[in-house]
Amino acid sequence: MSEILKLMDALRLGGERIALNDGKESWTYARLDQESAHWMARLEETGAGRVAYRLSNGLDWVALDLALLRSGRAAVPIPDFFSRGQRDHVLSASGVDTYVTDLAGPPAGFLRCLDVGGIDVCRRQVDCPPDLHPGTAKITFTSGSTGQPKGVCLSAEHMLATASSICSALGGEDIRRHLCVLPLSLLLENVAGIYANLLNHSQIFVPPLAGMGISGSSGLDIERFVAAQQVYEPESLILVPQLLLALTVAGEFAMGLPDSYRFVAVGGGKVPENLINRAAQLGIPVYEGYGLTECGSVVALNLPGDSCAGSVGKPLSHAAIELRDGEIFVCGQTMLGYLGEGREAGCIATGDLGALDDEGYLRVHGRKKNCFITAFGRNVSPEWIESELQTEIAIAHAVVFGEGLAHNVALIVPRGEAADPQIDQAITAANARLPDYARLSAWRLVSVNEFSAAGCLTDNGRPRRSRVTERFATDLEALYTQVREQTYATIRQA
Repeated sequence: MSEILKLMDALRLGGERIALNDGKESWTYARLDQESAHWMARLEETGAGRVAYRLSNGLDWVALDLALLRSGRAAVPIPDFFSRGQRDHVLSASGVDTYVTDLAGPPAGFLRCLDVGGIDVCRRQVDCPPDLHPGTAKITFTSGSTGQPKGVCLSAEHMLATASSICSALGGEDIRRHLCVLPLSLLLENVAGIYANLLNHSQIFVPPLAGMGISGSSGLDIERFVAAQQVYEPESLILVPQLLLALTVAGEFAMGLPDSYRFVAVGGGKVPENLINRAAQLGIPVYEGYGLTECGSVVALNLPGDSCAGSVGKPLSHAAIELRDGEIFVCGQTMLGYLGEGREAGCIATGDLGALDDEGYLRVHGRKKNCFITAFGRNVSPEWIESELQTEIAIAHAVVFGEGLAHNVALIVPRGEAADPQIDQAITAANARLPDYARLSAWRLVSVNEFSAAGCLTDNGRPRRSRVTERFATDLEALYTQVREQTYATIRQA
């Protein structure tokens, strides 16, 4: 049986179980099946071919997404935090003829042709749409390390095989309540949060993110975020490191986390073992995983009864890992290719450095291209240092540099109103957990507004190093000079 038929069977067999809840309204599995069919009819009525959708998290996001999957139309989800320029690039590059949104009016060139309960369905004529890789069901645009989003073409079978693998791996945990706290337009929540939980006949909470205190790609009101946890009492969550930090700090300040958690997955960036230990001490069952868009999201995952501290778990059943000169390659279920580019058959080079231990657990050391060599010949992954710095509540973001230097430097974005003394204490605490060659000796503060306005973060909160080095070249050169002068002074004293 094909993966799509398995998902459709799951909807049918779910019957009167609750499938979705947005905080105001609930849909059963039968109702979700019907609403998805209604969206298929609307798409047929309007003559839709390739469909972009920029919708808030909610019931209709899921129904439309399933309608596109079932009907074989190419789906192009657009994160609501994409800039207008990024949105327009996505629309142009993918050649979509239909645009569905509840956030604003139609972009230039589109005409509104249908209103579905406040959701606009807009159309345009596209005479020569770009070719897609055969079998493309979804084009997921990821901003990656540059500002121009890049389209990843994925098949329905690939995405649903990933979801099925996740569902099988967690089958013994009896998880029945999942809360989506990431945008559904991000493949991780789309595949692991929606598809996998539908296959499991779980109830999925899909409230608008704004109601949970989450805004843009990195804005967070911790009190509202914790209040949402208390309201929905989820058994499972998918978090990025910053959301795990927020949940952990909330627990440490006795803000009243629910006792409902059974499985909290965290990924999307380097997660310090220290943070996972802090969460575990609070009773939060955290399990680190690893994946990337090009491989359908999740590739490896720690599991209850099968986890290893400091690792991202073992590869799931749909994927296989190879190491070549220390670089992680993913084989098995992978993307069809990048939009507008060809791809040779075979494994995906992730660009990540890692290792597999004797028991098959994968450890990820950082990005191959970001590693630097200090003046003392030590190879250092900046993500490692940055993750330690960002476990300190006073630090929102850190970008570390040290190529050819005797000591490392960083640009620091403070969290909220954190002042110099708090940042100094935070860096001192992080340095105490790091070996001498990984510690910071000099840093400069950058305001969050300046950092964001310069486009220095990807959609999942990781730094765009090329943008940072370009925008803050003067600050970095001043830091390099400061470290060199310190080194020369030490030599002279000796």
